[in-house]
Amino acid sequence: MASAVPDGSQFDARQFDSKMTELLNAEGQEFFTSYDEAYDTFDAMGLKENLLRGIYAYGFEKPSAIQQRGIVPFCKGLDVIQQAQSGTGKTATFCSGVLQQLDYELLDCQALVLAPTRELAQQIEKVMRALGDYLGVKVHACVGGTSVREDQRILSSGIHVVVGTPGRVFDMLRRQSLRPDHIKMFVLDEADEMLSRGFKDQIYDIFQLLPPKIQVGVFSATMPPEALEITRKFMNKPVRILVKRDELTLEGIKQFYVNVEKEEWKLETLCDLYETLAITQSVIFVNTRRKVDLLTDQMRGRDHTVSATHGDMDQNTRDIIMREFRSGSSRVLITTDLLARGIDVQQVSLVINYDLPTQPENYLHRIGRSGRFGRKGVAINFATKDDERMLSDIQRFYNVVIEELPANVADLL
Repeated sequence: MASAVPDGSQFDARQFDSKMTELLNAEGQEFFTSYDEAYDTFDAMGLKENLLRGIYAYGFEKPSAIQQRGIVPFCKGLDVIQQAQSGTGKTATFCSGVLQQLDYELLDCQALVLAPTRELAQQIEKVMRALGDYLGVKVHACVGGTSVREDQRILSSGIHVVVGTPGRVFDMLRRQSLRPDHIKMFVLDEADEMLSRGFKDQIYDIFQLLPPKIQVGVFSATMPPEALEITRKFMNKPVRILVKRDELTLEGIKQFYVNVEKEEWKLETLCDLYETLAITQSVIFVNTRRKVDLLTDQMRGRDHTVSATHGDMDQNTRDIIMREFRSGSSRVLITTDLLARGIDVQQVSLVINYDLPTQPENYLHRIGRSGRFGRKGVAINFATKDDERMLSDIQRFYNVVIEELPANVADLL
């Protein structure tokens, strides 16, 4: 069970586990326990109403794999080691955990988040602020290359969360501009990256200045020995949450193309397929929001029942449409890539790319599914003359062969 990590090296889980098993604590139990409880929706996590509002307003619809398993243990105050690749939603996981536990009446720093680069620290600050918008959270990014005076002024005016790079944060602690007395949460983001950049001593120094009973969260794509050492020194019975690289797969999905020659012929082709679509649940992808509206009107104009959703609709409307679709009361959904990642509807067995995606990697997010459910599926790609290049790019990118659609498509579903 080796999952690839971004730098192309292999992360070997067996090695990791044997290393971790060595880290026995005094009672001779394993140093950490794994945590597998998962929540399919944000609503089920017991989060504050105003935090949920922030999460939905930010555009999240369904928690990613790390969010399903990682938010709740952090909210419970447990020390956590969360391991998942970049781009899987780690930032929102720890931001939610922090925002859930802050005391908003107390205008003192209660959470400290460290990141390896200024850009990442500023990005985390933005997410924290957006998710905590309805909670009235005050966040400040302490990073190098900015005015020390300005940092001191903002810190003295009172904030709930500091996100920063180790150098500047240590400087602020040393000058006593950042008071550690009320800090109860400490998060290391991209811990592997941070330790490989040689911040190890600074992180240790910062840790020495923090209160002894503090919750620690370590978020990382890989767990090199130095990161393990940190977890051993600073953490108390941490739980480990491991999410393997992309859980989406193209296995078990039959993929076809229909040669539609011209853009104008797509609509007829779709209408010919409509009877087949309505037998099962289908998602139809197009490339723009305007086209979602156009195609929806055209289909309805021909008395076909379809639902539609895209990013211009307000969250409430999107939620209602997705609920109808999930419950099966609507069978055909027209949408854009924006929602490709949020739709994992168990019953969807047909995906139609009315427009081919503009990026080959979006193909996986549209038609891929969590392989562990072992469900079968069919994907049909509408290809005009202009799409031939993209179609061959997709086949090369995923090492798949996409064949022409046979006449008996209904038998495949």
